[in-house]
Amino acid sequence: MTELEKYFDLDFNDKELLKTALTHSSYANEHHCESNERLEFIGDAVLDLLMSAYLYKTFPKYQEGKLTKDRAKYVCENALVNYAKEFNLKQHLRLGKGEEKTGGRDREALHADAFEAFIGAIYLDKGLDEVRKVFDKVVRPSLEEKSSDNFTDFKSYLQELVQSDKRTLDYKIVDESGPSHDKTFVSRVYMDGILMGEGKGKTKKDSEQQAAETALKKLADRSMKL
Repeated sequence: MTELEKYFDLDFNDKELLKTALTHSSYANEHHCESNERLEFIGDAVLDLLMSAYLYKTFPKYQEGKLTKDRAKYVCENALVNYAKEFNLKQHLRLGKGEEKTGGRDREALHADAFEAFIGAIYLDKGLDEVRKVFDKVVRPSLEEKSSDNFTDFKSYLQELVQSDKRTLDYKIVDESGPSHDKTFVSRVYMDGILMGEGKGKTKKDSEQQAAETALKKLADRSMKL
């Protein structure tokens, strides 16, 4: 873990907070300690704030709608996975034996969650200025090098598409299975009460993204037949 501190020029006051940020629920269940899930909550909000400020300052001509769309794109799961890969975050994760054996270290949803938790831990321990070290080193370069063009936020695209027709979208989690450290969620998206797509993922966010992608494909198929 000192490798992470050195890489970003950080010096945690509370080393346990950093350990928690890297602790998956499977490890926490086996060792009776806290997982990184609560830190994800903090990190998600902090990343939204930094991304909002970056877009606001970088693109003074963008209106609110465009800023909101781009922020969603740059903090979606695909984007978070990309940021985590920049410094090989997965090698530092603490996983349970079962999760390790079943390939958990390569599951992208875990990388995205851990990145948010890492951001959350830095914020709680060192404040916003220290979080900017991570943002400037691994997030900003991705945005400026246009590698972010590969980030896809299907939910935002679907929302934008249906808004033009004044339709409503509703996402529902219809099923969840598996142990607490390895759950699978099934989501459905409805447009004006009509089922448009279903998705499955290791997180609620991912399952909703999959459902939105399915709905977009269905809408595209319909338009081609007209």
